[in-house]
Amino acid sequence: MSATADVTKIDYYELLTVSRDASDQELKTAYRKLAMQYHPDRNPNNPEAEEKFKACSEAYSILSDAEKRAAYDRYGHAAFSNGGPAAGGSPFSGGGFGGGNAQDLGDIFGDLFGEMFNMGGGGRKASRVQRGRDLRYDLTLEFEEAVFGKEKEITIRRLETCTDCKGTGAARGKTPVTCTQCGGRGQQRFQQGFFSVARTCSVCGGTGTLIVDPCVTCKGQTVVQQSHSILVKVPAGVEQDTRIRYQGEGEAGKFAGPAGDLYVVLNVKAHKFFDRDGDDLHCVIPISFPQAALGTEVDIQTLEGPASIKVPEGTQSGKEFKLRGKGVPHLNEHGKGDLIVEIRVQTPAKLNKQQRELLKQLSETMVVENTPHSRGLFEKVKDIFS
Repeated sequence: MSATADVTKIDYYELLTVSRDASDQELKTAYRKLAMQYHPDRNPNNPEAEEKFKACSEAYSILSDAEKRAAYDRYGHAAFSNGGPAAGGSPFSGGGFGGGNAQDLGDIFGDLFGEMFNMGGGGRKASRVQRGRDLRYDLTLEFEEAVFGKEKEITIRRLETCTDCKGTGAARGKTPVTCTQCGGRGQQRFQQGFFSVARTCSVCGGTGTLIVDPCVTCKGQTVVQQSHSILVKVPAGVEQDTRIRYQGEGEAGKFAGPAGDLYVVLNVKAHKFFDRDGDDLHCVIPISFPQAALGTEVDIQTLEGPASIKVPEGTQSGKEFKLRGKGVPHLNEHGKGDLIVEIRVQTPAKLNKQQRELLKQLSETMVVENTPHSRGLFEKVKDIFS
């Protein structure tokens, strides 16, 4: 290793503030930061910043190339001096960074400044093409519509491609013309010291064309506001806030860009009788004390029609009965949830004279000790978390 070469140049790893075992991504991240800090556009008329920028670029062009990095790790700066072990001389010889590094550097500066960094190569045009916006439509459903499914037609307002200009933005029979500022290249080139920098054309926005005679319908925007109807197919078993996506049914993209998507968000109304828990339904059925004591058969109305429950004698308030398959259909699957019926023994609020006398006679035959019951561990835990 040449001691003279090492004292006249700063170590590349030290220059980029990375360790000698830094990964490619760590090198790239460090270089991005330094390039943004010392770029000539950000430091006009600052020779020191320009030199720092060139030095960092040189360091990155070497360390980002596997072969050159290996040579540098072995021989230091002497690897790239005249007659050094690494043939080819300086990475800046011949007016370029050499190898594939120029493209890597170009990508970095395209990310940093929104423009393409070129070392003598041709630029690339920016595109006016814009994807259309996604749209949201809130659709309210009755409880039964969410359970069994429903087809509903909705109407939305959205931007659609202008039919007069067919999305070009130019008046009928006209076409966009070549930008005279950049000659259709979409970029303007500037020389800044050692570097040639291509910037996006400020006149055409990088597209290389201009709309001289805009379409009278869309005013050159390529899209217009229109009403559009869509048949929404709601599958059986959907829940509150379910989203249904319709690809390409959002707003049209500008300049022939792809359309956005439409998201239909469902709002399900509550039912006056049933509560939903997943795919199960719950309801409460009141019965009288005599019915609970003697047993009875209770008729109930499910979402699919009438059904009956046999309540055995001695049934206590809060007892639950399960009707299998009487709940909500599983979404996009076979089968259904269950209907859970809770029996609630109802105490009459008012009694006539005859009822009062009969209850008195009954109470004399039924002696209940009003002492607290010992509750099981399960009931105590349930109370804690309820």
